[in-house]
Amino acid sequence: MNLKCDSNTANVLRSKTTDLFHYVRLTELQKKNRETNLAEIKNKDLTLNSYPRRLVLELTNACNLNCIMCGRNESNFTYNFFDWKHVENLKHILEYKVEEVTLFGWGEPTIHPQFKDILKFLSRYPVRKYFLTNGTTLHIIKDYVLDYKVDIMAVSLDGATAETNNKIRIKSNFDQIVSGLKSIIQQKREKRVQYPYINFVITLMSSNLHELPDMVNLAYDIGIEEVKAVYLTAFSEKLKDEVLWDKKKEVKEVFDETIKRGNKLGINVKLPYIQGEDIAGDKLHKDCFVGWRDFFIGSDGYVRPCQSISQKMFHISKYDSFGEGWNSAEFINFRSVVNDPQRMLEECKRCYQSSHANWNRKTSFLQIGQKFAPNWGKDE
Repeated sequence: MNLKCDSNTANVLRSKTTDLFHYVRLTELQKKNRETNLAEIKNKDLTLNSYPRRLVLELTNACNLNCIMCGRNESNFTYNFFDWKHVENLKHILEYKVEEVTLFGWGEPTIHPQFKDILKFLSRYPVRKYFLTNGTTLHIIKDYVLDYKVDIMAVSLDGATAETNNKIRIKSNFDQIVSGLKSIIQQKREKRVQYPYINFVITLMSSNLHELPDMVNLAYDIGIEEVKAVYLTAFSEKLKDEVLWDKKKEVKEVFDETIKRGNKLGINVKLPYIQGEDIAGDKLHKDCFVGWRDFFIGSDGYVRPCQSISQKMFHISKYDSFGEGWNSAEFINFRSVVNDPQRMLEECKRCYQSSHANWNRKTSFLQIGQKFAPNWGKDE
């Protein structure tokens, strides 16, 4: 999907598709793999001839913030940092197949001690480099984001004002984040480059819903391209009143104003479906394609179906070749059950992943007392 906007016309996207963000041209081998992969997704093939088009690496499950809504507050775990030696087994798919490497997971990727080296390593390959950050280290990483041509950078910000954001994202510094973004935009202009494409990601809840339209204005003022909103899923009783379940009227009014401002200012807007309007209808979740398109490795080296599922399939070192792991019994089993309402994992039945969840269902908003985080570093 091409999300670049023309003049004062913005794009509005409701959920992910099987395609990926088209920011740079694909190689011929990537195009061929993409075509095969899309056909295999459509056919729901279990054993694949294609390779994953997106590699997702959780560089760490540690974080330097303490956001009020983060599920990590309801889980006990040991901090891990991804061992970069595991990537040695992935070099050949980086060279020929993978379109995008996303650095994302339960922690803040930029605090990995080798973050700069990781970006440098990835810059050798024809892949899009994409990471999500809480913005606390922008003043440190801003030079190598440009030096190593990061294609896409998502910045979590949970309010259009310092007062709102800093109350939700404990230890965050709104003014410092805005300053860091302005510095990166200034460098982009001086170097006359388009990268990185930058978006805000806001977790919507009762406390900040009203500020979503102002996030569009903030994006415009800074010079970034997009505002993405995701719903809060509550993992604790203390947050149940913050979720936006049964608040359709308020949500619709805010979304309408947000879209209006996006169109006026030429800012792309990504919004979740409004309750009752999700295309999933009465399904447990939208059709899931992550087991075909993506390959997720946790910070402990264990491969999981996606970041939102605690179940581990295998350690990345288990198989001698990537192809063996990709078409292993574990992956084939996951592909065979993920869209079957009778056989899918219990966690999948109450999916809360922002794009695949069914926002017509209360369970997508409320996960109190449910298991959602893996036991990092432990066999299960």
